[in-house]
Amino acid sequence: MKSISFDTTNAICGALFVATGAFFAIQSLGLDLGTAVRMGPGYFPLVLAFVLVLLGAIIFIQALRVEGEPIGPFAWRGMVFILPAPVLFGLTVRGLGFAPALFLTAFIACFASQKMNLFVAIILSLLLTVFSVAVFSYGLGLPFERFGPWVRF
Repeated sequence: MKSISFDTTNAICGALFVATGAFFAIQSLGLDLGTAVRMGPGYFPLVLAFVLVLLGAIIFIQALRVEGEPIGPFAWRGMVFILPAPVLFGLTVRGLGFAPALFLTAFIACFASQKMNLFVAIILSLLLTVFSVAVFSYGLGLPFERFGPWVRF
């Protein structure tokens, strides 16, 4: 008798896609769907939900065909440094301004890697900040303060 083997990680991801798509499909059914020519507010979310369910089903079925690697240890370091970074940006961007808030956010997110050191984190954060200010502020002309009231003299 042949044992059943499957890729656990992809099976979980596929199941999550199917569940998420099904949830949003059910939610969009409460809205007016309209027709393909005159779409209602629920039409596009329903189509996207079906696409998500389809992709999840494909991933899940493929996960049953191959044997995957075992799931490794949970990446706590990434969770601790990456998830709070955008929250910190949102909380500080008005007070610090775009440039300092982005630098601080990038600096904190750098330490999700165990291989990161202080010097490289500062250089990467500085380069990301300079590039982002050049593109978004000068290149695209977006109207935001580069330096906020907390850092003005």
